[in-house]
Amino acid sequence: MKDNINTNKAKKVLTLCVVHNDVHILLGMKKRGFGEGKWSGFGGKVLEGETAEEGAVRELKEKSGITALSLEKKGVLHFIFEENPEALEVHIFAVFEYEGEHEETEEMIPQWFIHNEIPFDEMWEDGKYWLPVLLDGKSFYGKFYFLNDGGLFDFELNEVENFNDA
Repeated sequence: MKDNINTNKAKKVLTLCVVHNDVHILLGMKKRGFGEGKWSGFGGKVLEGETAEEGAVRELKEKSGITALSLEKKGVLHFIFEENPEALEVHIFAVFEYEGEHEETEEMIPQWFIHNEIPFDEMWEDGKYWLPVLLDGKSFYGKFYFLNDGGLFDFELNEVENFNDA
């Protein structure tokens, strides 16, 4: 079925920050727009003139109220939707140090979860594949193929020695 999808689409560059430590992960419940009603990390579009890292820091602050003091790029994921003319290229960052207190924003409600209680059944389906890899401290590269109804029907996910090898 993947062969029926045009994988040479225009791309939109996005970021996603995963704030975590050895025991907990901070996720946000999306209140509106793309992904509404799902838990996820914090991210969004990279603006013209921004690096992916700058966009990640800005989006984390806008969506959660906290400021990343350090981030580490852990991977890039490509999301390809059946009839969407744009593919999403998402740069994934792990955030270990931050300042400020998380707070509800116009778009998200942040909440801490213990690693073994991550609500994968209330997230995009791809999360159950790549998020454990990130929480294990590994870097990765992948492609996820979705149907129009949001169902995942195929994916490729590869661990890499470090992100620059992706």
